[in-house]
Amino acid sequence: MGKLEDMQVFAQVVATGSLSSAGRELGLSPAGVSKRLRRLEETLGTRLLQRTTRQISLTEAGQAYFERIGPLLAGIEDAEHFISRRSDAVRGTLKVSAPTSFGRMHIAPHINDFMRSHPELAINLQLSDTFVDIVGEGFDLSIRIGELTDSSLVGRKLAPVRRILCAAPSYLDQRGMPETLADLADHLCLPPHNHDTWKLEGPEGPVTYRPDGPLKTNSSEVIREAVIGGAGIALRSTWDVTAELDAGKLVQVLPAYEGSRNVGIYALYASRQFLPAKIRAFIDFLVTLYQPMFGESH
Repeated sequence: MGKLEDMQVFAQVVATGSLSSAGRELGLSPAGVSKRLRRLEETLGTRLLQRTTRQISLTEAGQAYFERIGPLLAGIEDAEHFISRRSDAVRGTLKVSAPTSFGRMHIAPHINDFMRSHPELAINLQLSDTFVDIVGEGFDLSIRIGELTDSSLVGRKLAPVRRILCAAPSYLDQRGMPETLADLADHLCLPPHNHDTWKLEGPEGPVTYRPDGPLKTNSSEVIREAVIGGAGIALRSTWDVTAELDAGKLVQVLPAYEGSRNVGIYALYASRQFLPAKIRAFIDFLVTLYQPMFGESH
């Protein structure tokens, strides 16, 4: 990089005709310009410029060198402008990972609106309930729901998540409505698909409850269909079951207890530095979309 910068200084001196003018263009002092020129000449082992107190002129070697580096420096400048334009343009392919249910319910129905706004962008949306290796598998970003742990990834909270205990009226007609957390011991509880406990917050503060029931599955969608079908009590995100609650297909249970408030919807990506426009545009789109749905983002 030092040699390239010295070449640029040399070319600027030739273009302006003086060390001081070149220095003003490049943000260097005349002494700094002179030092760069001397270093370049020492590297090449030849004198490029004849310098007097009144003027600067090219040597024969300097003229030949200038003619050859001119196209090279112009090509570098053109490449930098090209990359800069690409960085500011929403184009290319955006590869996104998202949880299956959330992606199906809250990304897929809106993806056409985003694509219509950015016709030069293609979307590769992969839905999975397993955590993907964003960098290793070539994803631009991943949508994750949970508590954001320490990570080498950058996370932006798109919206908070509210999770409630709920059950179908048909189940409650058979088993009764629990009045306390201890009453859950007499009920069929549907455990989360990815771990064994419910992290709740209630009148006594944070509590952990280990649900027990006959159904075990690695699918969040299976748990969702089971609770709607009357199989027991489940802890579900409101983004997942709002329609069923509004329609009376599900009823909130133990309203004094809700899931941990540290859970949110996050967009995770590899680096904050030089964030491509396509990632920034998609995140901004999701924030605008989810604010009225789920509450204010952070």
